[in-house]
Parts: sequence; C-alpha cells; structure tokens
Amino acid sequence: MLAGLGALAGVRLRLWRTDGPAPALAAGPATSGTPSFPPGGGAVALPEGPGLLAPVPGSDGWWLEAAGPDGARLPPALAGVLPTVAVLLEVEGQRIRVSEELASRYEEIDLLYAITEILGQTVRLEEAALTIVNEVAAVVGARRASIMVYDDATGTLRTVASRGFSRGEDDRVDVRDDASVAARVFRERRILAYDPADPLLDTDAADAKGYRGQAFLSVPICYGAPGSPLRCVGVINLTDRVGGDRFTLGDRKLLAAIASQIGAAIENARLVARDRQQQRLLRELELAHDLQLRLLPSPAVLQGDAQVAARCAPAESVGGDFYTFSRLGEGRVGVMLGDVSSHGFSAALVMALVLSAAGIHVAAAQHPDEVLRALLESVGEELRTTEMYFSVFYGVVDPRAGTLTYASAGHPHAFRLPRDGAPERLGATAPPLGLVLAGHARREVVRWTPGDTLCLWTDGLVDARNADGEAYGEARLLGRLARHATEPPDDLLAAVLADADAWTDRPADDRTLLVLRT
Repeated sequence: MLAGLGALAGVRLRLWRTDGPAPALAAGPATSGTPSFPPGGGAVALPEGPGLLAPVPGSDGWWLEAAGPDGARLPPALAGVLPTVAVLLEVEGQRIRVSEELASRYEEIDLLYAITEILGQTVRLEEAALTIVNEVAAVVGARRASIMVYDDATGTLRTVASRGFSRGEDDRVDVRDDASVAARVFRERRILAYDPADPLLDTDAADAKGYRGQAFLSVPICYGAPGSPLRCVGVINLTDRVGGDRFTLGDRKLLAAIASQIGAAIENARLVARDRQQQRLLRELELAHDLQLRLLPSPAVLQGDAQVAARCAPAESVGGDFYTFSRLGEGRVGVMLGDVSSHGFSAALVMALVLSAAGIHVAAAQHPDEVLRALLESVGEELRTTEMYFSVFYGVVDPRAGTLTYASAGHPHAFRLPRDGAPERLGATAPPLGLVLAGHARREVVRWTPGDTLCLWTDGLVDARNADGEAYGEARLLGRLARHATEPPDDLLAAVLADADAWTDRPADDRTLLVLRT
C-alpha cells in the first residue's frame, strides 16, 4: 500500500520499526543507510537526499519516512498518510495477536475436540476419565491431576481417575471436610486457585495444605438437564505445575470448558449404570417370580384321587400367597392354602419357609389341627422377628369316609360347594398364625359327598376394586362359582379369574384361587 501511495503522490515512502535492538526497515524501497530518528520527528538528511521522519500516531516504535520530488516538501495529497498508516498497523497488530493466540491455544482446542471424541466413544466414565486426566495434565503442564465424582449414597467425592497420586491417596473425600480444597469447590461451586508466590490469590494458605504448597487449580464439574437447576456432580483438580509457576487465566477457561463436557458424561454414565441396574433387577425379579411359582405343586400330584385347579398371581414379582396339596393314602388328599400378611419379598420369604415346613408336617401329623400347631412351632420365631403373620386353611378330604376334616387359622375364604345346595362357609377355628404366641387350633368335620367342590381363595381376589372403587366382593365370586359349578375345575377356575381380571387391571394384592373336586 505504501508503494501505491508513493506512486500516486510522486514521493518515496518507507516504514521503519524501532522497538527492536536496532531500527529496521519494515516496508518501502531498500536503502543503503539508516536515518536518525529525532524526537517528535522532523526533517532529516537521508542517503537519497533530504526528507521527513514522523512517528506513527498511537503506535509503539513505528516511523514513517517520506521524501517528495523537491526534497522535504510533501504534496497536500499525503496529509492523511500518517493516520491511515496508524489504522493499518493497528489492524495488522490485531491479526498478528489473533494468530499468535490461536497458535498458542492450538493444543487446547485440539484437546477439547479429543475429549469430545473420547466421551462420545465410551459410556464407562472410569475409562474416559483416565484418558482425559492424562491429556489435560500434558497440555496444561500439571504433574498431578484427578477427577472426582460425587457419590450420593456416601456423601463423598470419589476419585475415578488420577495422575501422579499414590494409589488410594485421597480416594474419597467427605464433602463437609473444611480442610479439603475439592470439598470446598464442590460446596461453593466455584473455581479455586493457589499460587505459592501469591498466597492470597484466591484462597488462604490453609486451603492449600492438602497440595503440599504447590500451585493448584480446582474447578467444579456441574451439570443441569434441560429445565432443571445446575448442580455440582464432581471436581477436577490440577496441581504441581511444571516450572513451578501459577496456572493462568487461560488454564482456568480451558478447565471450565472441559468440566462442562465431563459433567454431561458423568450424568450419562450414571443413567446408563442405572438402566443396567434396573435391567439386571428386572431379570432377577423375573427369575424370582418363576422360582416361587415352581415351589407350588402341579395338579398332576392328585391325578386319580381328585381333580384340582389352582392359580397364584402375585401383585408384584413375588408374593405371600401359597397352596399345596398331597396324597395321604387310601384315597385321602390334603389341601392347604394360605396368605402371608403384606406382599413382596418379605412375604415371599415367609411363604417359602411355610411351604417347606408344611411338606414335613403334613406327612407326619395325623390331623389338620396338629399340622397348624406344628407349622407355628416351625416358623414362629421368623414371624416374631419379621412382625408378620399368615392365615391358612388345611383340609383332608376322605371320599371313602365321606368327610372333610379341616382346621382354619383365620382364613375366611373357604367354602364347600355341594353338588346340590347352597355354598357352605368353612369358618375359622383359630386366629392367624403369628398373632398369638401359641396355637390353639381345633379341627372341624363336615360331610363330603361325591361331586362336592372345595373352593379356597385369598382376600386379594375379593378385595380387588374397579375404577369406581367398588370391590369385586365375595357375593359376586360365589355367584360366578354357582353359575359354573357343574363344569370341570379347570373351566370353573378360568371363568372366575376371567371375570375378576375384567373387574380390575391393577390388583393391589396377591390373588390365589384353588378348586378341588372328588
């Protein structure tokens, strides 16, 4: 541009720079000598003849040399040259500064891209964190670095990756620890830095004692889902700067940018871990459901002595309802159905204990009341410690003698449906097992004729409510049983359960129904 201006005005122009060890020609035609630079500028003798030298306004060490056709006198067209050159120098200076800044930050920009790629390729935070720690430490120049993640369960910051620390060193830090820089950064959600040469930079010297007097930089890792407030999920720490100097403002900005990326990665890793845990739990619940149902006997056990149909539907994956039946010899069959208080895993564990004990006592005892007393003795301690109880009905059908002998510990849902006639309730003969310290069950004997049906169920069936809050009820269940009384037990059970399922699609309790006919 100087050449263009000179040709336009018929003058010679040169640009000198004097902020170095010696004046240097920056632009313009070559010359054999170097002019003197009078304070404030003015006319000077130049190798090519007289001319003018003037400092460029607003610049540091820049001078403009000009010589007209008749020596030092310049044409009016060059009156605005100096301001124009000043603007050009300022633009060029900005370009140079931006270029230098980009060049100096190239590694940091490359690091941010690298971290984005790392976090996009893995959902395991520990794997990504170790790579990030090493990359960040190398770029910033820190001998020691760590990433700590907040553990909700323990209220601590847990180190997931570190460089330069001994194994186990500061592995966990209580977030209430007043002597910990990381804990303070987590609580206050702000950057803390320390420079040994300036202890009052951001914190007092006491805060730096955990870093053994070295310069450090600790930045909170924060994350906020869309529409949710920002929360701190961890801390990234750098210390022991190579060269011993302080961490710069640029280092802080870089670490803050990295921390935001890590925050999203931590939350993503937590969601993935939670999803995996839920999937594993669902598989375990399905397995527990299948195993519990396999504890219940198959109707084939009584084939030849009686027709039986039974179905148990826990409200959750597992429940506290149970039934069992067995051959007792000479055509007699034993039938038991019970309901442990509550539902879920605690009820399921008691149910499994009761079934195990029942298998022993049914074979050993002579009468139903003896079986219930033996059951209470076997599981009484577990009932006491868990503060649970259960209702249970146990009956023995003897077709040859024409009797049904039973004992009922607080189980009201038991009926004999005679081949001809109205349903007969088989009332309780003792309180639920576990509500009293000792069992005082008695037995009852009722008539049993060929074609009679024994129906047992749990309260989850009759207590189920529809959308209007109305219970299914005992009367509705008995009416359904009466309408299908002549059908095989399988069909009778299917008809009742289909009607109950249509009544409510959200049962709140376990539901069990057993139908037996000889």
